[in-house]
Parts: sequence; C-alpha cells; structure tokens
Amino acid sequence: MSSSIGQNVTLLLEHQSKINSSSGGIPLFKAEAASKLRNSAVFSKKFYGKSLRSSVLHKDFMATRRFSFVARAVLTTDPASQQAGKFNLGGDIELQVAVSPMSSGCVSKIEIQVTNSNDDKMVLHWGAIRDTKGKWLLPSRRPEGTKVYKNQALRTPFQKSGNGSFLRIEIDDPQIQAVEFLIFNEARNIWFKNNGANFHVRLPVKSQDIQNVSIPEDLVQIQAYLRWERKGKQMYSPEQEKEEYEAARAELQEEVARGASVQEIRARLTKGGDESKATEQTPSKPASKIPDDLVQIQAYIRWEKAGKPNYPADKQLKELEEARKELQIELDKGTSVDEIRKKIVKGEIQTKVKQQLEQKSYFTVERIQRKKRDLTQIINKYPKYPAEPGEKVSMKPKSLSAVELFAEAKEAQDGSVVVKKKIFKLADTQLLVLVTKQADKTKIYLATDFKEPLTLHWALSRKGSEWLLPPPKVLPQGSLSLDMAAETQFTSTSSDDPLHQLRIQSVEIEIEGDDFIGMPFVLVSAGNWIKDKGSDFYVELGVRSKQRELRDTGDGRGTAKSLLERIASLESEAQKSFMHRFNIAADLLDEAMDAGELGLAGILVWMRFMATRQLIWNKNYNVKPREISKAQDRLTDSLQNIYRNQPHYGELVRMIMSTVGRGGEGDVGQRIRDEILVIQRNNDCKGGMMEEWHQKLHNNTSPDDVIICQALIDYIKSDFDISVYWKTLNENGITKERLLSYDRAIHSEPNFKRDQKEGLLRDLGNYMRTLKAVHSGADLEAAISNCMGYKAEGQGFMVGVHIDPMPGLPSGFPVILTCPFSITLPWILIPYGTERSLFLSQNRLKDLIFLDIALDSSVRTAIERGFETLNKAGPENIMYFISMVVENLALSSDDNEDLIYCLKGWDRALDMFKSKDKHWALYAKSVLDRTRLSLASKAEAYHQIFQPSAEYLGSLLGVDQWAVNIFTEEIIRAGSAASLSMLLNRLDPVLRKTANLGSWQIISPVEAVGYVEVVDELLSVQDKSYAQPTILVVNHVKGEEEIPDGAVAVLTPDMPDVLSHVSVRARNSKVCFATCFDSNILSDLQKAQGKLLRLQPTAADVRYIEVSKDELKGGGTGEVSSSSLASLSLVKKRFAGKYAITAEEFTNEMVGAKSRNISYLKGRVPSWVGVPTSVALPFGAFEEVLSYGPNKEVADKLKILKKELEGDGDFGALEKIRKTVLELVAPPQLVEELKSKMKNSGMPWPGDEGEKRWEQAWTSIKKEIISADYAFVIHTTNPSTGDSSEIYAEIVKGLGETLVGAYPGRALSFICKKNDLNSPTVLGYPSKPIGLFIKRSIIFRSDSNGEDLEGYAGAGLYDSVPMDKEEKVVLDYSVDPLINDSNFRQKILSGIARAGNAIEELYGTPQDIEGVVKEGKIYVVQTRPQM
Repeated sequence: MSSSIGQNVTLLLEHQSKINSSSGGIPLFKAEAASKLRNSAVFSKKFYGKSLRSSVLHKDFMATRRFSFVARAVLTTDPASQQAGKFNLGGDIELQVAVSPMSSGCVSKIEIQVTNSNDDKMVLHWGAIRDTKGKWLLPSRRPEGTKVYKNQALRTPFQKSGNGSFLRIEIDDPQIQAVEFLIFNEARNIWFKNNGANFHVRLPVKSQDIQNVSIPEDLVQIQAYLRWERKGKQMYSPEQEKEEYEAARAELQEEVARGASVQEIRARLTKGGDESKATEQTPSKPASKIPDDLVQIQAYIRWEKAGKPNYPADKQLKELEEARKELQIELDKGTSVDEIRKKIVKGEIQTKVKQQLEQKSYFTVERIQRKKRDLTQIINKYPKYPAEPGEKVSMKPKSLSAVELFAEAKEAQDGSVVVKKKIFKLADTQLLVLVTKQADKTKIYLATDFKEPLTLHWALSRKGSEWLLPPPKVLPQGSLSLDMAAETQFTSTSSDDPLHQLRIQSVEIEIEGDDFIGMPFVLVSAGNWIKDKGSDFYVELGVRSKQRELRDTGDGRGTAKSLLERIASLESEAQKSFMHRFNIAADLLDEAMDAGELGLAGILVWMRFMATRQLIWNKNYNVKPREISKAQDRLTDSLQNIYRNQPHYGELVRMIMSTVGRGGEGDVGQRIRDEILVIQRNNDCKGGMMEEWHQKLHNNTSPDDVIICQALIDYIKSDFDISVYWKTLNENGITKERLLSYDRAIHSEPNFKRDQKEGLLRDLGNYMRTLKAVHSGADLEAAISNCMGYKAEGQGFMVGVHIDPMPGLPSGFPVILTCPFSITLPWILIPYGTERSLFLSQNRLKDLIFLDIALDSSVRTAIERGFETLNKAGPENIMYFISMVVENLALSSDDNEDLIYCLKGWDRALDMFKSKDKHWALYAKSVLDRTRLSLASKAEAYHQIFQPSAEYLGSLLGVDQWAVNIFTEEIIRAGSAASLSMLLNRLDPVLRKTANLGSWQIISPVEAVGYVEVVDELLSVQDKSYAQPTILVVNHVKGEEEIPDGAVAVLTPDMPDVLSHVSVRARNSKVCFATCFDSNILSDLQKAQGKLLRLQPTAADVRYIEVSKDELKGGGTGEVSSSSLASLSLVKKRFAGKYAITAEEFTNEMVGAKSRNISYLKGRVPSWVGVPTSVALPFGAFEEVLSYGPNKEVADKLKILKKELEGDGDFGALEKIRKTVLELVAPPQLVEELKSKMKNSGMPWPGDEGEKRWEQAWTSIKKEIISADYAFVIHTTNPSTGDSSEIYAEIVKGLGETLVGAYPGRALSFICKKNDLNSPTVLGYPSKPIGLFIKRSIIFRSDSNGEDLEGYAGAGLYDSVPMDKEEKVVLDYSVDPLINDSNFRQKILSGIARAGNAIEELYGTPQDIEGVVKEGKIYVVQTRPQM
C-alpha cells in the first residue's frame, strides 16, 4: 500500500436511539474531567492490515509534546434510519452508506454506493467484527464475486451503476457487531480511507433485546466518560449530559445483546486504569434520589454563606456536589426528603434561587469587581482634525485612465442626470458603461481602450434579464438585427474630436420612453465571446433616476465627496452579493484613507446602510458561503491593519467592523453550506421550510440566517408554538415579505415532530455558532470562541474547523466564560495604555477587536437588563454601574481623556460615599454634569463627522429619508453612551435630593409674566425682538449670548455660570433667568407653548401658573415705555498728546472707569492682595493713528465700510472692518512711547520678539497677564437672592475666560457670610472639562467709556486678547487640591471672600470683581459696581 492516499473523510455519527429509560441523568463528572484535560492520555492509531489498534502513550511523554486527538470514525445506526452517511472521497466523488435493520433471511443489509466516479475497478476491502477485540472475521455470506485476500480480508468488486458503482452486503450472523472496510481503486492503485483509518459500520440490534439488558450504573458512567473523551471533552448542557449518558447505556446494551457478558465489558472498560480515572472524575451516585431543586437551594445557601463569591464553572459544579453530599448526610441520619424540604425551603430563599436559576445574573457590588489600575495609563490623546462645517475635503489626486477621462468628458458634454456609471475590467483594458437620463430620453455610452476591433451583441429587457430585439429606431447606424438581439460595431473617435487622443472606441445608444428597464449584452472580438465573469453583462436603465430627482443631493460639503460618488457608482455591482460588497469595500479602503477621517466615515455610512437593510443584499447572483467568508476576511484584515498602523482611527475602524462579520478562510464559511445538510440528515427534516432555508443558505447566506436559526430554536423550545417563531423574526426586522424576497424564497413555516426536538435543539445550537462566526462580529460567544480557540469536527462530507487559542491573553480572561456579569467587564481586554503595544502586535488583532466590540455590546445589554434591579438600588450601586459604563466607553474611544477624568471623578465620589463625606452628593452631581457634557460633545462630534456623509450618500443611493435623518442618532443609541445617559438620568434626582439642590438654580430672581416660546438655542434668537412679553424655554444656552428684546424670562436645562456674560445681562436687564434640573418640569413648560404664564422665583424654586391677559395690564413686565428710558449721552474724548500712559497717569479724561478702578486699588487694598501692572493707550489715540499719513487709504476704506454697516445693515462689514484696522501702520512716536512705558513698568515689550508680537496693540489698556492657577469672579451681594450679607463667588482652574466665556460646565461656587469670612460654604463643585493656561505675558483689554454710564455694565462687550495663545488643558479634578484638600480649599475660598469684602468696603458699594490665584496669592485684575 505504498501508493495509498489517505483521504480526509471524517465520520462522526453518534447513537441516536430513542430509548425510554427511567434511570437518572448523567452524573456531574464532566467539569472534574475537564479540569484534567491537559493530563489525559493521548491515543495514536494505525491500520495494521486487519484491525485498527490503539496504544496509550505514557503520560511523561505528554509533557514534551502537544497532540491533537481525532477519535476513530464510527458509523452507528438507528433501527429506523436508512442512510448512515454520505462522505466526500475527493473532488466530486462521494460515498454513501446505508444500513437497513433485520429482514427475513438476514440480520442486516449494508448498501454502499460510490457516485461521480467513472472507474470500473473499485473493490471493497472488508471484514466483520464479532467481539470487542476488533479482529476481522470473514462472514460466510458474501456478495457475488467476493474473493478472500490472504485469509485476512474479503475483496468484493463494485457493480457499475450509472455514473458510479454499487455494492450490497447482507449479514446473517447475529453475533457480528460491525463491519469495517476500505475502498481500493485497482486501476489507479489508490486506497480510500476514513481519515487514515478504516470505515467502521456498527450494525443494529433488536430494540426489545436492548431494552431487556441491564447494565450496572458504574459501567455506564465509565462508558459515558470515554464517549466524552472521544468527543474532545466538550462542555455539555444538562440535556446533552442526559443524552450522552443514555447513549453510553445503549452502546453497552448493544454489546450485551450481541453476546458480550457484563464481566467482559467490565474487564474491557477497566483495563489500563480507565475505571480509576472515570470513577475519580465521577462522583458516586447517591443511594437515595435527592431532588435537584433541593440541591440547587442548598448550593445557593452555601454560596450566600461564603459571601457570594464569583465562582468559575468547575467550582460551581463542585459546590453542587458538596451541597448534594450535605443533604445525603441528612438522609443517612434518617431525615426524610420532605423534612429537609420544610427545613431549607423558605419562601424568600426559594424565590431567590428561582430568580438566580432563571436570570443567571447578580447585580451586586460584591459580585462585580472592576480591575484597579492607574487610569492615566489608558488615556488616548489622538488629535482630531475634522473638516469644518461646509468644508470640502480634498483627496490625493489620482491619475485617470483613458476610459475615466472619456467618462468625465461625456458627463460634461451630456449635462444630464447620471443614472449609472460603471467600469468593468477586461484583462488589461477597461469597459465603461455610462447611462444618463433627461426627461424621457435615456443615453447609453459604452467605451473601451480594447485594442482589437470589437462588436456589441446586445438586446433590451422589460423584466429580469430577458433578451428582446431592440426596435429599429433605437439601433445605431450600421447595426445588424438578428433573431433576438442586435450587433453594433464599436467605432473610434474621429481625428477632429478632442477625445481622439485617448484612443478609445465607443458605442452610443439613445432610447426614448421608459418601456425598457435594462440592457443585456456581450462583446465579440475575433469570434470570441467576452462576458462578465462568465455571465452576460447587464445594465439597469433609469432605475435610480426618479429617486435622484426626489431629493437634492447637495454639494457634498463636509464629506469625502469623490469617494461617496465612487461608492454610489459601484453600488449596482455591490448589491449582487455580500462577496461583491465586501471585496469592493476592501478595494476602496486606500482611497478612503487618502481622505482621512471623513473617508472612513464614508465607508462606515455605506456599511451601516447595508447592515440596516437599506441596501440590497443579494440580487440574482449565487455565491458560496466560503466566498462570502473569504471576502469578509479580506476586508477585516485590511481594517485590522489600519487599526494597527493608524490607531487614531481605531474608533471608526471598530464601528465599521461591527457592521461586518468576522469571516474566515475556507472552512468556517463552508460549514454553513455543509452543516445544514447534516442537520437535515440527522433529524430527518429534508422537506418544507428546512429545504427552502437550505437552498437559501447554498445560494447566498446573510446575517438574516442568524435570526432565522434563533427563531427556529425559540420555536422548538416553546413546544412548537409557531407564533414564537414569527415573534423572533419580526422583532429582528424579518417579515414574511422579506422571507419571500430572497432569491431562494422561504415560503413555508417550520413543522417538526416532537421526537425531533432534542436533536434539532442540539444541532441548531451548534449551527448557530457557525453562523455567528461568519456573520456576527459583535456576538460575544463567537468572539470568545475565536480567542480561546475551538475545534469542530466534520461529519461525513462536512469539513472540520480548528482555531488555535490566541497567545498572550490576560490570565483572568477565562472568567468571562463563567461569570454571568463579568462578561461586561472590559478590563479583560485592554487595548490601551501600557498594554497597547502588546495588543497591537497581535497577529490576530482583529479577533481582539471583535471581542472588544462584543464586550462593549455586552455592557449595554447587561446595564439595560439591570435597570429594573437598579430601581431599588442605592446610589453606591448606581455610581458603580456608571463607572463601569464610563470605563467601557473610554476604552472604545479614540480621544478619551475627558472620559477618563470623569471616571476618576466617579471613583472619588464612591470613596467619598463610603467614607460618609457630607459633600459626596454635591461632588457626584458635578461629576454627573461633566459626564453629560462629555456625552453631548461626543454626540456633536459624531453628527459633524457622519451626518453630512449619510445625507449625501443616502441621496445618491436612494436610501429612505427617515433612515438618513436618524443615522447619527441611531449610531449613538447603539453605543454605550445611550446606556450611560439613562443611568445618569436615574441618578440625577437622587443626588439633587441628597444634596438639597432642588429642581432649580435661580440666576436672576425676577418675577415675570409672558407668553411661552420654546426654542432650541438662545444664540439663534438673540437678535430677535419679541412684540409681546415672552418667556423663552431654551434647550441650549452657552453663556455668551445676549438676552433678546421683549424676553422677560429665560428658562433652560443648560447650566451657564451664575456669573457668565448672559447671566450678568439677565440681571442687568431685570430678566428672570433660571436653570431647571427636572426633565418633567421642563417638559411641562414646553407643553405650555403659546400660553401666558406668571413666574414667581424663590431662593430655590420657580413657581408658575397660567394667567389671563388681564395680568399684563398695568405694565411692569416686559413692556418698557419709551418715556421711561433715561436719556443717554456720550462725550467724545480728545487726544491729550500722549500715545501711552502708566497707571499713575490715569484720569477720567484719559481712560475709562475700568482702568481708573485698577489704578485706584493700588496701595489701598490689603498688602496680601496683588494688583497687576497696567499701561493704557488713552482716549483719542486710535483716531490720531488713523489720521497718520500712511494710514489715509485705510481711513477712507473704513468710512466706506462704516456706511455699509449703518446704511444697509450689512453685518458682514464688521469682519471687513476688523481686517482693515489690522492694516494700520503705527506712528514711530507711538511705538517709542509705548515701549518706554511698558519697560519702565516691568512689562514685557512684544517688539523685542518681532513685529508680529504686537499687531493688536490698538486697545485702550495693556495689562500684565498672570499665569494663574485659578481665576474667580466675586459678587459682593448674592445675585441669586439679593442678600447683601453674603458674598457669592465662582472659581475655575486656569484663566477666567472659561468662567465668563462660552465654555461649557459649571465653576466651583460658594457663598460666605460677611460676618464669618473664614467659613465659606461650597454650593457646587466644578464640572468644566477645559481649563486655559498661559505663560507670563500681557493681555489687551478694551476700556470703553460706555461702561462709565450709570446703570450700565459692559461685561463681555469687548473681547480681551492675550498676546500669547492660551493652552487648552483637559482638567483632572481628582488631583486638584482645591477639590481634594479641605484645608487648602478653606484657605483659598476664605481669601477670595476677604478680598471681595475689603474692596466693597473701599468703594462703599457692592462690587463685581475679577481676579486670579497664583501659588496661593490673591490678585485682583478688575472691579466695577455690581449691577
């Protein structure tokens, strides 16, 4: 047999007999045995002529080598079955084996058929087995032509039958247990084997003989253990355990029925220590049966007593056995089962156990333990450079081919709507198909750079891909009409045509009307037919034209426009099958990367439209599952490389991969096709719905198949309730119409027999793993299996799959398999920080990415399922849940610094809660507010990146408008951010109640009456004038807006600082301004749109009632009489002859009040309060510079622009004015004076570092800017309550611009009684995520004399401009001593309060004061009367 070929044929048909046995289920030996997997013996197998022998290798040898064990293939048959197996022998050659039970004259009949083989020299080399020794004997009853081979085997020639060979063997010896054989091709000298071994066919025995045989339970346990080992030590469900136990019993019963004694079986099973091994793994069966529910309750009690630890699977099983032993001891003492039940089954504990068994999830802090780590190690600071709104993204230009240039030229010449544009590859050349439409005319251009003469053989179709002879009026000149087609010669462009240099030959066809939907064609060159991958070319005509006319596609601003248009041009090819779509996506990735972030966003939008079924999945194209799987593998490999090489795109790559299955080369995809056949064969369900599904799977599998499989499983588990089948389908978007829409439609409903239930549940459960491995990248079980490795044996013709475990996984990783909630802990997989380099170096990086996606999804699922439990949970548990979701979101984000600091904030809040810090709720509320801001920022970034691409590509592809509108919203909902938002909403009222915050924060406590108007942004209405008193309910307030005329109140859920610009404006204008924290109250106010309400603010609440119009009579609320307005006058100041003055020279004729106030403070405030140095350009300096000779042209231009602004109201002129002012030339005298004054005052002179350092020196006052640790604003009378006995102040980290400008979040706020300045009271902790920091420099500030007017506050009227650019820093409050150190906080806040009190006493009136803190010292930079 030196020339024998071992064919890879795998037979694994296990016993399927339905035996009604009253014996108990299989004992729990599997977990114990599984724990010794690496120490078990390994078998080697060889064929020695007549028999298959096994030898056991010594265990010491095991330590040095790893082996994989493939059990001997065994054909076993059920008495009712007719076919035992169907196997591939290579190529198209198949082997079919059928065994029939006893009939008259013989015990068994075996029919063996080889198909698709033209060889007529096939011989069966075979023998029979009578006993357990496995030696071959030669039966006396033999088929005709059988010869004895060396007295060791029989050789029977096959009989030729059609395209194959056939052979029947009849066995009349009841002692024969099995037949073994090989197939020998004498002509080619080839042996066909079963995976290198013999085919082994076990013969059936009478069922009544089997049922009358009694087998000792210890032998059944040993046999079950051997079966378990033989199957690769799989993890079984309880149902599978019972099946395996009974199958082991049936095998032994068959042996006894054939004549083997129990003693012989015992000797065989216990030989070589197997008995000791099996009994060691298998707990002894108790003498008295203890109900399983009592064992489970006892195990639960043990678990509670142990502190509810997180047990792995093997420990859980041990605990069950320990519980059983404890109850057995009670039984042995004489206690009855009923007495035990009364003792341990109490209502509460029974309910708990029932819930645990049903839900298998324990939402307790004790059970969930998050890994402790240095969170700063997992910070990502990948900078984002998204296109500004409206910006077009330029992509790296690529040289166009001659055909592409021809297409561009024709599109420009034609000027019509492009319906279809596609370029086919023809070996080294290209073929363009361009279809345009205008009114009822359709033009088809075909062009190619093919060198040889070419003929178009074509037709038109009204439906499908039929061939109809084109009407004569459609035929181009010179065309030839045939029977059902026409032929038209391609022609070259004329020499006077600008396109002549492209050397293109083309055809142009024009069709009037909409009678035809498509054009099938082929090409002919030198008598050879040229087709599209073996099929006819086909062009759709006008299908998308109407869709394109429905919506304006826009100009693609803010998108990778050319990429999206390329995607749209390829969609008709992509919709043929998933294989086409995934391969096209892989081809487009390089082009997407040229466009950067927006390029990948375009790919994501396309893939998500596909995943949500907005695009066609399969259209008239058959593709094998393994081809889809291979295309997925190619795409995900490319995405994996982007993730590895450009990790700043990691978040986008993860999103794209979540829409694509994992895929895999060959075997995994092929099993989809093969395994359904095995399921049909094993369970005798070859017709109806299962056959229709089988045809669909063979034709084109899709993610729908995962849902169909789950629907079948649910249907079977529900005891064949067909409504459950439809419920599962419909809940996942599959309707009857969708089932009928497949190329291979599913018309029928499932209809199974009850005796098929267990087998179908087992086989469909296994099949689900195969389907998910290909289609469900985010499925946790599939992701775990791919990382942990698994092996699925083939059956018959079905290929096997072997995936090795991934090296280098964290040691705690297997816990996720056993702890129901620990699967949601993303710390098991950390692709960031110190472990990131290891993560990125993985050869199988994409398996880890898919696992990361699956874990992210599991967090969402677990949190959503746990909401009901959280209804009764305390704040600690909710905060802990939030911290886990924040961590999960941070690990999935490219730029996660803010989220990491939020997470550190939640950790600190938990520590404060545990230590019973009285400020824990107040601090937690600030962290909650910051987390909300982070989510809002993320949502806004997503919308900016994705929505323009969704709108543009959606319009090109004709996607449903509703799907386009909610595109970004659905992406956000699909992530952890949505779950986190729900958790924050759950915690918010708890914190507000605990911290006594109430539902409102009053910023400006003014009573008001007005009509309710709901708007989204205050910025959008700030320039509006309302004709009647209006209460604005505004969703978004940033802090730097103006209050619109006619508004009497602004109510918002946003949280502008009490001392922000808009807040000051509200108080100045006597407008009610308040933040509402209660969504129910806010919703109630929004529903009052158009109604007249009276608002009555108190210290911590706003009462509101609907009133009649009579309330408006008498004025005083929003209506201001023109006669009541005081006359205002401004006196223009004259230039005093000086371009620059120091603080000592400040007078009311030279500078405004702001400058004079700073000068006045010097030497008058306490010595521990610092005042920065200032230099001013006095009044009139600007006009003097404007009159300087070289600036005449600039002055004239400014006059013109001023007229445009005043006369036409053209606000665009303001930007022109600003740019024009910057063109001014400084007079030499100004430069010299300013330089002298600044240097003499100790201020840095910007001119020392170049001309550009002082381009903006035209402001009134230059002040030294202090590199502040903190900035603050003080109102020496509480603005929210009007209480003059207490000071109110807000403080931020860094420069004060984040406090008075439009920076989101709240500052730290506090009050302090003037009679107890050493006892400040914190009202709220900071939630601002950004701080501004700067080196020692100068700042340019305006000093408008408008602020000198009585009752006028000019806060924020003009920008302050620092000479150096501020650095934006994401703030980590967990390391800020102002937050963490109570002594430091008391010192700083008390110092600020004392400084404010001293300045108020100095001026004698309430003051609005700005200042900073540097290294513990207080500096005041500005003061003015408080309004």
